[in-house]
Amino acid sequence: MDVVRLGRGPEAPWKSMSAEELENQYSPSRWVIRLGAEEALRTYSQIGIEATRRARATGRSLLHVPYGDAKGETLDIYLPHEAPEGQRGGWGSCRRAQGPALHTHPLGFTAFPVFVFVHGGYWQCGSKDESAFMVEPLIAQGVAVVTVAYDIAPRGNLDQMVDQVTRSTAFVQKRYPSNEGIYLCGHSAGAQLAAMMLLADWTKLGVTPNLKGFFLVSGVYDLEPILYTSQNAPLHLTLEDAQRNSPQLLMALTQPADPTCHVLVIVGQHDSPEFQRQSREFYQTLCRGGWKASFEELRNVDHFEIIENLTQKDDVLTQIILKTIFREF
Repeated sequence: MDVVRLGRGPEAPWKSMSAEELENQYSPSRWVIRLGAEEALRTYSQIGIEATRRARATGRSLLHVPYGDAKGETLDIYLPHEAPEGQRGGWGSCRRAQGPALHTHPLGFTAFPVFVFVHGGYWQCGSKDESAFMVEPLIAQGVAVVTVAYDIAPRGNLDQMVDQVTRSTAFVQKRYPSNEGIYLCGHSAGAQLAAMMLLADWTKLGVTPNLKGFFLVSGVYDLEPILYTSQNAPLHLTLEDAQRNSPQLLMALTQPADPTCHVLVIVGQHDSPEFQRQSREFYQTLCRGGWKASFEELRNVDHFEIIENLTQKDDVLTQIILKTIFREF
């Protein structure tokens, strides 16, 4: 497979950039206009930590649940308000976006949609322990939320991270087989990891997750430009590593496993031009491949604000997520 020729050619804009400009384009904090770069990163972390503290304080959570044998292979599960805290089966009465309603499995379980979040941080920082931004608005509407931990660099490499997110997604399906759909969301580097789930071989895991939607937020889908930035210092990506883990290249060879699965590619107005280009081109690749895809550029938000605002029930992206989930029911 000659992946070098897929998805982009020598005319890719980043190839004509100076090293300084390329570094600038792939440094999201430099594009924040409301705060300085360091303050933007600090604020993002603080909002995530506080949102996670509130979510855990509700007592409706199962924390640090192992999905594998390695120390870092854990996830947090946040249950809807009406759900019993049972370890297996269903989760109690389902409240839909339009108000309370029961949706009972034939075996007596009550099923819920599940929103699985994969954090960003350029594969080298970030944590599920500061990523529960969206928990309060979603569980209030009957959606369970799962935040996933994976081994970031330098402890983990990109192949391991993709494998961990694959296994965590399969784990959610096995643990809650009566779910009303799994909706996978990734931000920044997490969007690349989530997008790789469109290519996953689930047969080796003995389960096919009930994936109904993807929310890919401010992501990087062609990893080759990262090789020439300081972000690669802890990652040690080779060209082959980058190609093997670039959804932009690989999706050109893939037919939709489920043509009804909706893939939303989302980017902020104040993301860098390169992040915007990557999102648009990945959306176009999905459309050419026959996927059910949508593209959203959200106004007046930057790379961090787009996720920070998920703490608010009336936020544009929060509402997009809820409307996408509940259109099924």
